[in-house]
Amino acid sequence: MLASEIIRRVKEIQIRTGRQVADVLAGEYISVFKGGGIEFDEVRPYVPGDDVRSIDWNVTARVGQPYVKRYVEERQLTLMLMADISPSQDFGTSKRSKRDVAAEFCALIAFSAIQNDDKVGLCLFHGDIEQFIPPRKGQKHALRVVREVLAHGQDVPESLGENENQDSSLWQRLFNTWRTEKGKKRLRTADSSTNIGQAMEFLLSVSKRKSVCFLVSDFLDDDYQHALMTANRKHDVIAVLITDPRELEMPEIGLIALKDSESNVTRLYDTSSRSFAESMSSAGKERVTNLERNLRRRGIDFIHIEASGSVVDPLVNFFQMRGKRLRR
Repeated sequence: MLASEIIRRVKEIQIRTGRQVADVLAGEYISVFKGGGIEFDEVRPYVPGDDVRSIDWNVTARVGQPYVKRYVEERQLTLMLMADISPSQDFGTSKRSKRDVAAEFCALIAFSAIQNDDKVGLCLFHGDIEQFIPPRKGQKHALRVVREVLAHGQDVPESLGENENQDSSLWQRLFNTWRTEKGKKRLRTADSSTNIGQAMEFLLSVSKRKSVCFLVSDFLDDDYQHALMTANRKHDVIAVLITDPRELEMPEIGLIALKDSESNVTRLYDTSSRSFAESMSSAGKERVTNLERNLRRRGIDFIHIEASGSVVDPLVNFFQMRGKRLRR
């Protein structure tokens, strides 16, 4: 993909998602995501009904009448976008690939976050951790997040993002420490299958405070749910599954060779076979159903986005579902 094409697509996503954030998601986001604690605001005179445990005895003794400490919710959050960039994400049979959809989803979250003065970071992974962008604020930073998800590894002008500075030094040290402990001399490229468990391990290593983590993937991996549960104990992990229509239904076009983009194994299939069509559709739907059921059973929220459909609607449905749960 040419740099000019990447720039055009990033700006298109910025315009489209910016409007959606302003018109649809603004209220939903702030009502669902709250700060991770409380912080001291001021002291004020005691009034009947105040909790006596909040009395500031030092101030009370100094002024001769009871004063209480007032706290406010710590509003600022840190959002981490963990985006799968394995080869299977480049698959797409409609107007968009799964990676295009992931970029648009990440844009919606990033622009919602910066509009509410929250920080957003990005981790790109497949068989290894490909890139880590520490959490920061700002429009340019959000654009860089979108750019990297859309076209990681390609030569794109820095005008679509901004260089990291001293704000990122601690995060970078944590990243380097993690790589050293793992014995990684370099990051692997696309020669190994998706490793969600390692991505969650990385999150726990570099993010010491609780964060909201959106794990965006097609979840073509095994033995990762324990890692998700471990990460979810410390962080708020939300699984975002992206699928393509052809993963659930294949048109009748005769014999075709299908290559598994994760394992590079190629097999020949007869798409005119009714048994093949039924088994493929059944397996695809069962995979989605089982994934959602298993994650929800483990207390992990789940969003399913189809590449041929809307990205906003599933996100709004998630916000509304979560809002109802919080109000119970």
